[in-house]
Amino acid sequence: MKKLFVVSALFALGAMAESMNGFISDAHCGAKHTDESGAGCVQSCIKRGAAPVFVSDGKVYKISDSSKDKVAEHIGHKVKVDGKVDGDTVTIDSISMASGS
Repeated sequence: MKKLFVVSALFALGAMAESMNGFISDAHCGAKHTDESGAGCVQSCIKRGAAPVFVSDGKVYKISDSSKDKVAEHIGHKVKVDGKVDGDTVTIDSISMASGS
């Protein structure tokens, strides 16, 4: 019974939505550009085919295929993301400009 409870609790925690602040960068540059000064490079890399990524607290997260359209307006910007993290991938429920941006 204890194992079932622990497994259920861990599953519930993994399924909870998270709010994180970070930066929309690209897979080529990753965490190199984590402020607005690198926005032009990030936009250029994405136009050349690099995938967008989300960088938060130095960790680079892939953006799920279902969420890529949501970040299009935020390439190269500081953002607040509400979503779910599964390993190294974030699925975004909502995204907005981070305060102070």
